[in-house]
Amino acid sequence: MHDAANSAAEAQAIDWIIRQRDPAFGDWDDFADWLAEDPAHADIYDALASLDQDLDALPPESTPSVVIRPREQVRPSRRLWFGGAVVAALVAMISLPNLGLFGNPDRIETAAGEHRTIELADGSKIEINGASILELDKDRPRFARLEAGEAMFHVVHREKDPFVVEAGPSRIVDLGTAFNVVRRDRQIAVAVSEGIVLYNPQGDKVRVTAGQAIEANDGDATPPKVRDVDIANVGAWRSGLLVYNAASLATVADDLRRTAGIEVTISAGAADRSFSGALVIDKDRARTVADLAALSGTTAERRGDGWVLTR
Repeated sequence: MHDAANSAAEAQAIDWIIRQRDPAFGDWDDFADWLAEDPAHADIYDALASLDQDLDALPPESTPSVVIRPREQVRPSRRLWFGGAVVAALVAMISLPNLGLFGNPDRIETAAGEHRTIELADGSKIEINGASILELDKDRPRFARLEAGEAMFHVVHREKDPFVVEAGPSRIVDLGTAFNVVRRDRQIAVAVSEGIVLYNPQGDKVRVTAGQAIEANDGDATPPKVRDVDIANVGAWRSGLLVYNAASLATVADDLRRTAGIEVTISAGAADRSFSGALVIDKDRARTVADLAALSGTTAERRGDGWVLTR
């Protein structure tokens, strides 16, 4: 195992290799000084750089447990230091999390308006809405944690190995299911389009079947009440449709930001207004906001890159 000094030297060597990829690199004197500081520096640098020549001899990668789409996996060119020697060196010699050079591959974060789909090794699929954070666990392939935002889960059912979704203190266990989960502030909403889920099996034990939904706040003293929903509207954000029944305008604004990257602020005078109906995410974002204003009895004013709804 490498000691702390070697690990630091390895990190410095990788930094030099990355910097030298820049055609404008000119710190050769400083690089020479670093090599002269310790004879081990040259050995470490040479070992990392030489790995690029042996990439083709490496065994093929195993089948990934998670496939993220639509991003395309492209094998780096052998001419790229970072794609060759550096990546091989990191995998072979140094722990990535300790260096902090790359993000956690099991943590998926989407920007507002960005939609992403991941496919799990068991055939399950998760569609992630914008402004969301989802964490997987390589040691628990039938597990996901929705820290914030929204995701639609299409779960391959296994009787003896249920799929578990955590969102805040809540746990959702699949019983052969497709379901949508929203996590905002200290609230959770679950709607089921296929099969059954069990909400908080060790506490509330609420069964939610296809065409049903629940909403709950963290710390609620009583189990959430099950209500009926239109199956066609579960996860409808994926097709650009948002459907509401007496939702607050703040909730609608949050959904518009997440799903379409539309920034809408609700003025104090309109904060008590509720909204029922359907919104279509139009390519012309101004039209979507105008529809919301007309249907909610408010006025939309353009402010910078967004809109403000007023009474």
